[in-house]
Amino acid sequence: MEGPPSMIPFIASESASPVDVQLLTLGTTIVVFIVFLLLAMKFVWPHILKGLDERDEKLRNDLKAAEEARHQAKDALAQYEQELRSARTEAGEMIAKARDDAKAAAEELRANNTRELAQLKKSAAAEIEAAKKAAISELHAEASTLAVAIASRVLGREISATDQQSLVDDSLAELTRSST
Repeated sequence: MEGPPSMIPFIASESASPVDVQLLTLGTTIVVFIVFLLLAMKFVWPHILKGLDERDEKLRNDLKAAEEARHQAKDALAQYEQELRSARTEAGEMIAKARDDAKAAAEELRANNTRELAQLKKSAAAEIEAAKKAAISELHAEASTLAVAIASRVLGREISATDQQSLVDDSLAELTRSST
């Protein structure tokens, strides 16, 4: 092997066999390894373990938080479904109540209209009866006036106002009795 003359002793000597062990090199290597191992165990390994523990704790916390969030979501979904059922029930009740109120209002309106119509009929019948009586009274008065006028001409004399009123009253009484 050709190379720089200073590197040859470190790589391997050409005359040495691979089985030849140099105790100084072996001892130095073991001491350096043990020192490195002790330093690594003292300063590096605790940081590695601490990082692994922190990572493990973080994963556990994340899993716990995810499980808690899943439970909260499940509870929120159940509550939402319950509120939705409640709202549907309440809406159905409101619709039924509105229908019942509308029916009651229609019935009340119908009853009021029937009552008002009956009152109007009664009032109209009373007005008709009053007009009928007034017409009959007027007709009787006119008939009695004509009868008195005819009678006074027949008799040839004039009847006084009191006689005329007496005749009118008698005639009215007689007509009333005959019409009933």
